Amino acid sequence: MASLNVGNLGDYLREQRRNAKLSLRQLADAAGVSNPYLSQIERGLRKPSAEVLQQVAKALRISAETLYVRAGILDAERDRDEVETRAVILADPTLTEAQKQALLQIYESFRKENGFEAVRESHADGGGRDDGRTDIPEPGGDTGPQQTAS
Repeated sequence: MASLNVGNLGDYLREQRRNAKLSLRQLADAAGVSNPYLSQIERGLRKPSAEVLQQVAKALRISAETLYVRAGILDAERDRDEVETRAVILADPTLTEAQKQALLQIYESFRKENGFEAVRESHADGGGRDDGRTDIPEPGGDTGPQQTAS
């Protein structure tokens, strides 16, 4: 099987797994993927989906965005600032998960308002809405329709 251009991802995953002191089997179980599949990813033989990368990142307790960049899903140069900002917010131990999601939604709405498309993670974790809107009122008062909690 020919190697895809994901060796950098595989090497990085192997390094993160070893730093977390997890065996390949332990990480595969924690991420909900098969042991052979994870092995192929680490060896650069398979290119995983964003969903699989998110599961692996969660199991390793690292930023999914970092894995997306290494896998070529995100453009490192164009999206670097956003990825770094999101990673810092997600890594802050003083914030609750709800606070982190609220900050990310506000950040995303400001980027969109300024003409930048935001990096969109899978909504499997419940963060964000599929229609691009947030439940957080627009800054500045009556600049748009308000969402009310029911």
